[in-house]
Parts: sequence; C-alpha cells; structure tokens
Amino acid sequence: MPTTAKTASSISGDKLYQERARAALPLLVRQATAGKSIFYSDLAEELGMPNPRNLNYVLGSVGQAMLQLSKKWKEKIPPIQCLVVNKATGIPGEGIGWFLISKEDFSKLPLRRRREIVQAELQHIYAYPHWACVLEDLELEPAEVNFAVELVKASGNLGGGESPEHKRLKDYVAKNPKIVGLPASSTIGTTEFRLPSGDSLDVSFNLAKQWFAVEVKSRLSAEPDIVRGIFQCVKYQAILDAVLLSQSRTCDARAILVLESNLPSKLKALSNLLGVEVVDGILPQ
Repeated sequence: MPTTAKTASSISGDKLYQERARAALPLLVRQATAGKSIFYSDLAEELGMPNPRNLNYVLGSVGQAMLQLSKKWKEKIPPIQCLVVNKATGIPGEGIGWFLISKEDFSKLPLRRRREIVQAELQHIYAYPHWACVLEDLELEPAEVNFAVELVKASGNLGGGESPEHKRLKDYVAKNPKIVGLPASSTIGTTEFRLPSGDSLDVSFNLAKQWFAVEVKSRLSAEPDIVRGIFQCVKYQAILDAVLLSQSRTCDARAILVLESNLPSKLKALSNLLGVEVVDGILPQ
C-alpha cells in the first residue's frame, strides 16, 4: 500500500494540505535555524489544525518539495519534516522512513535504532546552511521571529511573593503526575526542589529514568510572567542536563511549563522556537 509520504503532492497546488504545507515550511525552517524539533500537536496548533493526525499529508507534501528541489539544485536537501516528532517517542511517524531508508526497513527497526537514525538526520537539518534559499526558491516568506516587545515587558518588575493560587496549582501538579505525561501511579512530585545552581523547581518528578522539572503559572499570571516561565524552562533544561552529566546518569530530562490559563496564541511560536513544552488549561480540583 502506498504511504502518505509517497502519495502526497508537492506544496504547489490548491489542495488544503498543500496550502497548509506552504504555511508549515516557514515554521519548520524557523525550528531548523533554532536547532529545535517540534511536537506534532504544537505544529498543528500553530497551523490552526484541530487534529495533529491530519499533518501526515502536510508533512508528506513538504518532503516531496524537498526531494524536487534536491533534483533541481543537484544537491541533497535534508528532509526538514523530520523535525516534527511524537511527544511520547521523540521521533517522527513511520512515514519519515520513506525519505530516509525504505519505510519497511525503518518501521521494523527497534525504537532505539530509529532514534539514532533520526538524531543523525536532525543534525544534518540543523547544520544545513541554505534554508533561507529554500524558502526563496519556493516563493515563501520566512516566519517572523521577533519577540523584542514581549521580552522587554517580561524583564520588568517581578511582583511579590507566592500567591495562594500559585501554591494551589503547584501542589495539584505535584499530586497528579499524569498532567506532565507520567503514569498516574508515579510517585508524587517534590515541590520547591533545590538545584545546585541555587534555583528551586516548583515541582520535580525525579524518577529512575525520567526527571521532569515543572514551572507553574497560575491564572493570575499575565503574559509577561508566562514569558518569564518559558525562559525559566530554558534555564532548567540546561541545569538538568548539566546535573545528569555530572552524575554520569542516563535519564530523560524535560523542563515543562504548566499553566492554569491557556497559552496566549502569540506565545506559542516562542515556546516552539525555544523548544519549551507547555501544558495549559489545568484547573486544580
């Protein structure tokens, strides 16, 4: 049976998935330039698509465009759609195999080997120097990346101490690990977990093979405070990686921002650009 990746047409056309592919490619170039992958659900949200599963033809169309351009330029252009990964596995769907090796071979490989192949391809994508030329050749405008105004506002006054709303959300997340994607049976998290840098995590889930640092923002947090939360997660991710390295410990480390309110739409691009996972709309019970 033909794969979606193989049957999708290139991005020049008036079908809905081709229109979405033209909208998606500048976002993928933004991620490639930043050296960050992006979850299917996050890309779908930026594109205004309610169902991430419908990205299959969209990304297949992007992949076909890269193949056509490779033939035109007589040089290999990395399959940039490989940047879009599953939140659970950290790799793209099986359709990506058609652009790497045969789909049958890729789908039958162990998960660890598939991750190795994808990681190697991601390095090619990040290092590729001509993404701006790709957009220009396809007559697409780059995605705007300028959050100067938001960053200035976020650098202002930090406000007072911890509010009751913040403490309630923090305690709720600690008691409900499934909020951040852990099994409900996982050990409850530790609040105000101290790091060697002197920082304190709102919530830490420090398990044998997984360590999740959680920054929470209650419904009282305005946009500048949410921006600060995004940057806190960038810092926490770096610290967690450094701690694990210094302990010679192999572990999946993730910094996650949990919001009681919904993430403002214009900050979705910022969180994706910086590779920060956001879980929003959490209501403490």
